[in-house]
Amino acid sequence: MDSLERQKIIALIHREVVLATGCTEPVAVALAAAKARETLGTLPDKVEILLSKNIFKNAMGVGIPGTGMIGLPIAVAMGIAEGQSSRQLEVLNLSEQQVQNAKQWLDTHRNNMCISVKDTDEKLYIECVCCKGTDIAKAVIAQKHTNFVYVSRNGETIYEQKNSVADNTVESNDVQLSVRKVYDFATTAPLEELVFINDTVAYDLRASDKGLSGDYGLTTGKLLMNMANGDVVHTTVAKTVAASDARMDGCTVPVYSNSGSGNQGITCTIPVYEYGKLKHCSEETITRALIMSHLMSIYVKSGIGRLSALCGVVNASIGVTSALTYMQGGDYKQITFAIKNMINTLTGMLCDGAKPSCALKVASGIYTAFVTAELALHTKVVDETDGLSEQDTDRSIQNVGKIGKEGMNDTDDMILKIMTGKKCCKETV
Repeated sequence: MDSLERQKIIALIHREVVLATGCTEPVAVALAAAKARETLGTLPDKVEILLSKNIFKNAMGVGIPGTGMIGLPIAVAMGIAEGQSSRQLEVLNLSEQQVQNAKQWLDTHRNNMCISVKDTDEKLYIECVCCKGTDIAKAVIAQKHTNFVYVSRNGETIYEQKNSVADNTVESNDVQLSVRKVYDFATTAPLEELVFINDTVAYDLRASDKGLSGDYGLTTGKLLMNMANGDVVHTTVAKTVAASDARMDGCTVPVYSNSGSGNQGITCTIPVYEYGKLKHCSEETITRALIMSHLMSIYVKSGIGRLSALCGVVNASIGVTSALTYMQGGDYKQITFAIKNMINTLTGMLCDGAKPSCALKVASGIYTAFVTAELALHTKVVDETDGLSEQDTDRSIQNVGKIGKEGMNDTDDMILKIMTGKKCCKETV
């Protein structure tokens, strides 16, 4: 692999593995709100939010950082009252006073805020319209959580993205990934080009510490840690899940996201690092394994699409099982076995919105990653006639993409129908 191709892959990772405070869907809504308010030039009297169904469901029940509240209204209020669009996915990283200001704005403007689902084929779409008297400003995000495609004030277009960026993170960066390419890059690229990935560890571990020391969500990580008794697998899972507990229940500590998801970033990072440390792997091995985990997840996710009815733990756990196999001395063939084993185990896990109980899905993904890696290390692999698996690993991954991007669209509609039909959900938006 030549230097130019390596630099393209590194640029891809830098773009897809970024800091985010809070669940990225309400964060993106707050980002659009902040941009619309900035464009308006003053605090609005009325706000209208139109969302794709995937954004809507992912923001209904998740904790909003530093507020003790869940759902979209407070996220929108934070974007309106105190948000800065320049902060991108850290737009909700506000001081206590700023959060109070947002709550006060919400108290007086709740009846002038309308949040609804837009009839659109886009899976990631956010439109915010802010009004003050006769002045109107609009900001639209689409395809990616920070991708503004339209901004206007009083009907005058300020910015419009002429050529939409396809919902495929790999092709848009002119990098054609494959399992072989991910493996070769992670295992042979000069180490000094890869060490940046270690920055993800400290941030994600801080979220884990919060989850282990607090009462976030279902306290899944804390309870699992109490049962671990020094066991490597249980300890690794507990530390990872604790970060998800904290993040999904409104912890203010930022984490590194992967492909627009903090839980995917946590899943790609913590189990790889923790297992490597507990098994006394070298720093180089851990660094290369982290690259493999994150890049493999990005590759799988590129076929699924940014948002889907398929839970992001699926692609993240494929990254993890690849890294776990590598750290235990597995070769390329065994890594492909681990990937196929994972595809035939976890694919089909539903995304029923972002919420504190997502930690349970993270736990399921990581435990499965350990099992599938162990099978691969013993040269055990699902037969190519089984389910989604094919002889070619990349074709198997493409099948996962077809399920997530096309096959589960009707499922997505039913999930949203069920979620919006619940009394408790009606009270959050």
